Amino acid sequence: MKVNRRTVLAGMGAAALAHGPLRAFALTSTQIGGYEFVSVSDGNLLLPRSFFFEGLPQEELAQVLAPFDLPQDQLAPPCNLTLLRNDDRVILFDAGAGPAFMPSAGSLSESLDAAGVAPEAVTDVVFTHGHPDHLWGVLDDFDDLVFPNARYHMGQVEWDYWRDPATVDTIGAARAAFAVGAARRLAAIPDRVAHFSDGDEVLPGIMAQASFGHTPGHMSFLLGSGSDAMMIGGDAIGNHHLAFARPGWASGSDQDPERGAETRQRLLDRLADEQIWLMGFHLPQGGLGRVERRGEGYRFVGAAR
Repeated sequence: MKVNRRTVLAGMGAAALAHGPLRAFALTSTQIGGYEFVSVSDGNLLLPRSFFFEGLPQEELAQVLAPFDLPQDQLAPPCNLTLLRNDDRVILFDAGAGPAFMPSAGSLSESLDAAGVAPEAVTDVVFTHGHPDHLWGVLDDFDDLVFPNARYHMGQVEWDYWRDPATVDTIGAARAAFAVGAARRLAAIPDRVAHFSDGDEVLPGIMAQASFGHTPGHMSFLLGSGSDAMMIGGDAIGNHHLAFARPGWASGSDQDPERGAETRQRLLDRLADEQIWLMGFHLPQGGLGRVERRGEGYRFVGAAR
């Protein structure tokens, strides 16, 4: 699989300029499983270090993180969406954050424009899970559908969880807004959604892979075969540092930390053993790369290196 990479400067408008300079959208593209693959940016998140590292053994943590030279105040993980297209379909995995989540995110429309894709051309939106940076971008500022001609696809377990009125009372105070926001957005698309389960072929050549833990019904997706296979991992492997170096450690970003760690270890083992490409939503260099074993854990090797 040959990877091409180009960078496009996209203007963000007055609101984005108030939060920083113009951002560069890196488009990493290749061919796989009969599709053209393009990584498109939705900007980045801004999160305190405690979100990732609170409650962990600090002395060992410092040693693990030393090679990564991470900021000491807050981290800014990128948001990489996967775009697949062929003659018949334009498929987007997740919908981005939209305008209501974080000022640093929500720039998907500019990235799609840079990739030559109009929102009306998107035929399918496939969700890994229902967190804000993956789902809230289905609606614009006026609560209209951003992708008006798309068919939507979400795992049955994940759909049932976010549509359950009890979720807002059981998810915890820190994530209650996630539940409210997800329910409102999913209420806009019930007649446009197809549901699937682990092992199902969601779309031609795209197989659903259960990766529960980050959310109750989080899904990853496998396409292609052999050394040209790609795993679209969503947030099952949520960063390029601790998730690889110590995959068995609990992560505060996972709703079920224990199950999330089990899933992460299983996926990394498979990706390393079978040399499957990984496309990670919050991984650097456009999110596309390989997994290599390293000491007690693994490392992410970006395709653009």
